[in-house]
Amino acid sequence: MTPPATVNLTKTAPTVSLDKYGVTSGMIKVNLNWTSPQAAARQAAGESRGLFGRIRASLRSAAASSVDLDLGCMIRCTDGSKTVVQALGNAFGAVDRFPYAALDADDRTGARDTGENLVINLDHRAEFQKLLLFVYIYEGSGAFRGLDAVVTLSSDRGDRFRVVLDECPPQAHACAIALIKRQKGELVIGREVRWFTPADGPGVQDVISRAYRLGMKWTPGRK
Repeated sequence: MTPPATVNLTKTAPTVSLDKYGVTSGMIKVNLNWTSPQAAARQAAGESRGLFGRIRASLRSAAASSVDLDLGCMIRCTDGSKTVVQALGNAFGAVDRFPYAALDADDRTGARDTGENLVINLDHRAEFQKLLLFVYIYEGSGAFRGLDAVVTLSSDRGDRFRVVLDECPPQAHACAIALIKRQKGELVIGREVRWFTPADGPGVQDVISRAYRLGMKWTPGRK
C-alpha cells in the first residue's frame, strides 16, 4: 500500500485527480488556517527579547486588528440543484444528507488551533458536479495581505492537498480557492486562487458565483 501523499497545488501544477491517489470514498476535510494580526502580535510580544524587541512588539500590537475569515463551498449537483455551505445564514450543511458537506465551526479570530473545517462526503461523489471552495472576510481587517492563509484538503487516510493563498492584490477581501469537479469520470481538484476586491461589486458570494457561472440566487443573511 502506497503511503499517504502530500501535494502542493501551484500555478505551475494546479490540478490533481483524487482518483489517482485512491481518494474515491469517505470524508475529505477542507481546513482553512490563518494568522490573525492580533495573534501574530501576541506571539511577537511573547517571543520578543530586549528593549528593541519590546518596541517592535508594541508597534505591531498597536496596529493589530481582529479579522474574521469565513470558509464556504458553493455546490452544484448533477441533478441541477444548487446550494452553499457557509456560516453566514447558519447554512452549516450536513454530511449524512443533502448537500453532503458541512462546516464544523465559525472561527472568528484565527486563534482556533484547528481553524475552520469543511467536510465533504465522497460516498456521494456521484451527486456532485462542481464544488467551489471560497473564503471571504466577514468583518475586521479590510484585506487578506499578511494573514498567511492556507487551505489543506485531507483524506481519511492522510493524503494532503495544499493551496497557499498567495499573490494577494491590494484590498482583496475574497478568494475562490479551488474548484472540485467531475472530469472524464474522475473527481479533480483545480487550484484557483482567484482574488476579488470591492471594485468587483457588492455581495461577494454573488460576484463569485457569477464569475463561475453557477447560476445561484442570493438573499441577505446574518450570523
